[in-house]
Amino acid sequence: MPDLSHLHRHFTEWVINPITHQVAGLFDLSGRVGVVFLLCSYAIAYALFRFRRQRGLTQAASFWQFIGGSRVNLHRSALLDYRYYLVRGILNVALLVPIVGLVDPYILRSGDYIAFFTNLWGARPQVGTNLGLSLLYGLGVFLVSDFKNYWVHRAFHSRWLWAFHKVHHSAAVLTPITASRVHFVEKLAAQLAGAFALGAYAGAFWYLCGGEISAYTLFGVTYMILLFNVLATNLRHSHVWLSFGPVVEHVLNSPAQHQIHHSDAPRHFNKNFGINLSLWDWMFGTLYVTQRAPEPIQFGAGEQDDEKYSSLWSLIVRPFVETVWKIRMIRRVQGASPITSKTPSS
Repeated sequence: MPDLSHLHRHFTEWVINPITHQVAGLFDLSGRVGVVFLLCSYAIAYALFRFRRQRGLTQAASFWQFIGGSRVNLHRSALLDYRYYLVRGILNVALLVPIVGLVDPYILRSGDYIAFFTNLWGARPQVGTNLGLSLLYGLGVFLVSDFKNYWVHRAFHSRWLWAFHKVHHSAAVLTPITASRVHFVEKLAAQLAGAFALGAYAGAFWYLCGGEISAYTLFGVTYMILLFNVLATNLRHSHVWLSFGPVVEHVLNSPAQHQIHHSDAPRHFNKNFGINLSLWDWMFGTLYVTQRAPEPIQFGAGEQDDEKYSSLWSLIVRPFVETVWKIRMIRRVQGASPITSKTPSS
């Protein structure tokens, strides 16, 4: 007979604990999909609802309808988001953590950069810790992270990585939990890119200061991230249209701008890759600004792709299948053509 206690221990370790951790994450301030941040975002949405209702600018009869009602929040795509959010905990333990552990020894850390700069230019005198430096360091961490996120996001819209990012874009409706509808391959790339970028930034900053400086935090969270999470971040993945106007949207990413990014209309393709800041979109030519009046938008990656990514299994496995199929098709075309110097367009 199988050892039931052994099976129970593994089931708890690989299934129960990861799912419990995901649920507990809803009450954690370290991630944006948390009850506190959800309440802040919906408080802003409620104020917007009252404002528009008083001026006759919305047809919604209630706040529940204003945020999409059952049509959005209980849509089968939204229900898939909720299930996938829980399954992501299992994927993190089974796949993400082991892979990161394998790569981790080869990632340069802040100490490696400090040692390099010290050998190159000599040791720096210690400046000492103060609030100004902590605020500056925290601002830099935010900017480096957001800049990294822009380019990782943009990279996953490219030909070879789009199948993995399509997991996120195949959502037919948007809820705050849709933000967690991300394939583990994309999550892995973002984590590794962040480790490289933040290691280099911290190493350079700490070398100049002659010692380690901690970022200023509030409730255990870097103050810039806390600020943005409070200010309607979760409305980016919602049906609540909130535009900051053309001027502000050159710097800050509004909920309306990210909704444009999720549009399946060709005029909106490859626009607004920024996560918190649209400054990067402005700098690199991918900015799309919005107006106060909502644009008609249909979300998704196209009707056929939305259907292909309509189950937990497909969200995890389908990107690999599509990528292998694409490689085979390209090899077949190249093998049949006497000219193979150009890659066929996607």
